[in-house]
Amino acid sequence: MKRILVTGGLGFIGSHTVVELQNSGYDVVIIDNLSNSKIEVLDNITSITEKKPDYHNIDLRNKKDVQHFFQQEKIDGIIHFAASKAVGESVEQPLKYYENNITTLVYLLQEMKKHKISNFIFSSSCTVYGQSDELPITEKAPVKSAESPYGNTKQIGEEIIQESCKADGLTAISLRYFNPIGAHESAKIGELPLGVPQNLIPFVTQTAAGIREQLSVFGGDYPTPDGTAIRDYIHVVDLAQAHIVALERLINNKNKSDYEVYNVGTGKGSSVLEVIQVFEKISNTSLNYKIVDRREGDITAAYANTTLANKELGWKAKKSIEEALSSAWKWQQNQ
Repeated sequence: MKRILVTGGLGFIGSHTVVELQNSGYDVVIIDNLSNSKIEVLDNITSITEKKPDYHNIDLRNKKDVQHFFQQEKIDGIIHFAASKAVGESVEQPLKYYENNITTLVYLLQEMKKHKISNFIFSSSCTVYGQSDELPITEKAPVKSAESPYGNTKQIGEEIIQESCKADGLTAISLRYFNPIGAHESAKIGELPLGVPQNLIPFVTQTAAGIREQLSVFGGDYPTPDGTAIRDYIHVVDLAQAHIVALERLINNKNKSDYEVYNVGTGKGSSVLEVIQVFEKISNTSLNYKIVDRREGDITAAYANTTLANKELGWKAKKSIEEALSSAWKWQQNQ
């Protein structure tokens, strides 16, 4: 049985991927320092899969702890989620983002080289495209100057991995996510940001639940049909399954080059106001929202062309935005 390390495995996307890995027969070990997650998630994963993953509370910024972990464990592949991920916060705290997202990646890749571990899946982002001139965005779209330190860390991260593949015999796939939303159908795991949410959907569900007084819609003057920004919202379970497919491609030597990149989205864009309308309909609630100034680092529109992932990985997003929002609301109510 292959043993897979999932960094940030108690976070939103990480926890759903751990569930899918375990359901696919993998032995999973998690590293998470609980900086944006809770230890209860471990029990909830166990409750869903009836198998408890190994867990280590390690801060990947601590090189000695990372080295010690790899001396003790035999790992067959790594899915790397652990990173800071809020665009707005990265503009305010760039150094935190470079330390969290770049230093930790380098430490992991050094250990992979030392211990001859080759299969690496990187949690990347459509932010690497910046404000793309082409919609939907293909993998051939130019990687433009990043609009935020967060986006820049993903660009730099991809470059570091690509160069490691060339020099060190690593095989890797970067998955460029669009906007993951939703929750597991059990409502036992979902998106639970600590503090004020930086993403739209937790803010929507928390406003509907009365935890937040008002939802701020950042920007009503974008050049879009209703003036609000457009994004490609993908169900987190669909996204988690893309990681399994990508990992198996590397394990089974199906990859066509040492380093590959895939967009992971639905191929359809929805504006913020459209998302609010769909949510109000499925939840039978009325949201108190207000259009405020644009947020620094945000772009007008981004949605994926997923042809390459559909063809090469044999993966396709299956769940609708209604299903995703419905699961997010069920998760919120379960809190």
